[in-house]
Amino acid sequence: MKLDLLLRNADIITMDERRPHATSLGVWQGRIVGLDDDLDGLEAAGVLDLAGATVTPGFIDAHCHTTWFGLGLGELDVSAARGLNQLYALLEAGMAAEHAAGAGTAPGWLLATGFSQQQHGGEFPDIAVLDRITGNRPLFMRHNSGHMAVVNTAALRLAGAEPASFPDPDGGVIVRDAGGRPTGLVQETAQQLIQQLILPYSSEAIEEALDRATSYYAAEGITSFTEAGIGGGWIGHSPVELAAYQRAASAGRLHARAQLMPVLDVLHPLGGVHPPGTTPAGLDLGIASGFGDEFLSLGPAKVFLDGSLLGETAAVSRDYCSHGGTDNTGNTGYFQAEPDALRVNIEAAYAAGWSIAAHAIGDRAVDLAIEIITGCAAKYGPRAVPNRIEHASMTRPEQLSRLAAARIAVTPQASFFSAGGDGMTASLGPERLGWAYRAASFLAAGVTLAGSSDRPVADGNVLRGMQAFVDRRTASGAVFGNPDERLSPLQALAAYTTGAAAATGTSGIKGSLTAGKLADFTVLSGSPLTAGSIAGLKVLATAVGGNFTFRTPGITPRTADRPAATAPSFSTATNRS
Repeated sequence: MKLDLLLRNADIITMDERRPHATSLGVWQGRIVGLDDDLDGLEAAGVLDLAGATVTPGFIDAHCHTTWFGLGLGELDVSAARGLNQLYALLEAGMAAEHAAGAGTAPGWLLATGFSQQQHGGEFPDIAVLDRITGNRPLFMRHNSGHMAVVNTAALRLAGAEPASFPDPDGGVIVRDAGGRPTGLVQETAQQLIQQLILPYSSEAIEEALDRATSYYAAEGITSFTEAGIGGGWIGHSPVELAAYQRAASAGRLHARAQLMPVLDVLHPLGGVHPPGTTPAGLDLGIASGFGDEFLSLGPAKVFLDGSLLGETAAVSRDYCSHGGTDNTGNTGYFQAEPDALRVNIEAAYAAGWSIAAHAIGDRAVDLAIEIITGCAAKYGPRAVPNRIEHASMTRPEQLSRLAAARIAVTPQASFFSAGGDGMTASLGPERLGWAYRAASFLAAGVTLAGSSDRPVADGNVLRGMQAFVDRRTASGAVFGNPDERLSPLQALAAYTTGAAAATGTSGIKGSLTAGKLADFTVLSGSPLTAGSIAGLKVLATAVGGNFTFRTPGITPRTADRPAATAPSFSTATNRS
């Protein structure tokens, strides 16, 4: 037997309790053959001396929006604006640049990404100013949270939603002033009124977006991710989004393993013979969670129960706080549909074999998610792909044991602490702030905790995400929530490796560097377990199945006809193979 690749002289953090550390690792046909003395006497086609660099299991982002992120990389990015005047200037510059580039062609939509009122002192753009800048060109500017967007009058007019008499859709709001005039803010499902005029994106546009996004992922050490919503609703981009993923994978344009969550909206009643009392809803041929292979597969069905904390649309049990710090606003958020309707639709999907990933941010929504999922499991049995609560941002103490008993995994995003922590602190008030974005208490209760980013809603850099789990610092420097929720560096690394693998139902093939598992690994400039700053580490290389998706110039395996490479460089230049 001749190995395809041998890593030597490395600080290997295996995340396997039986063998926590190693210095050598062998790869054959995309799998890990063994470590250290397991490899004695074996030759290798390629040998890489890492000169003491650290190797970890490949990072797994268990909840992100890859198509959205990739499309956004090609749209007008307004995230750097601070103050509405800077925002308006960026929009004007974007209009001018596109006009110059497309002179003589009819203008289409102006699509912008990266807006948050938190960057503008809590203020939203004035629709009159937006109209002056854009004229008759429709604008769609997505909010960072994904739960709202800013549009202009031209967009509302195209949707027929400008008149004061136009009704709000279920689970959404067209925000209006006292005179019934739209302010330009559309919340939750009201976004679909505008998005349906833009969608669907072409398969080629999605493939290009996936290429851009996953190239970015590779440079950050990400080898696997879960796409949290495809195919429909306000989070999907095309009814054939899965096909676009398949084509991207076949063409070598998908640079990380992908698990895809179809949104509940795209499931439909299934024909055939079913047990009495069931009304299954799924995809044609009865395809359900777990279908696919090690590179591209289907995960749980994604369902939105509520909104967001930053937008104060998440369903909470007590009012959001007023500016004076008391919870007397009368606002407790809302569900995206009536609970009974959500229950019926979720049970129909579960009966068809789907696991459930319920977006539940407020504690009231977490209650509903636990109730529905435990009821489905009791009636139809457990699922091989775990049921999950996406975000689980507000969890009361008594909910922890219920989550553990039901074996429901959670995905709280540490990346929210810096950008949104101060704003969420003001909205929640001091008495219940300890319920927010738990981490250590989830682990203590036995709940599976998966690291994730919700990118592009928040920063997707895994090393910065690990740092955030460890220090929980907000933009102001304060510790967000309960300081006791901070994780150790090992626990933070586990969130993005073993924890994320467990939450995605893939612990048997990834998450740790163990013989027989996939050879997905990340090479770092230092150890996240001992580094003074985890966020300050650099990704030197990323490999999926033993093939490098990213590497710096010094990461060059020596072959039989080539001399040994020099010590790895800590540059961040890209060199894919």
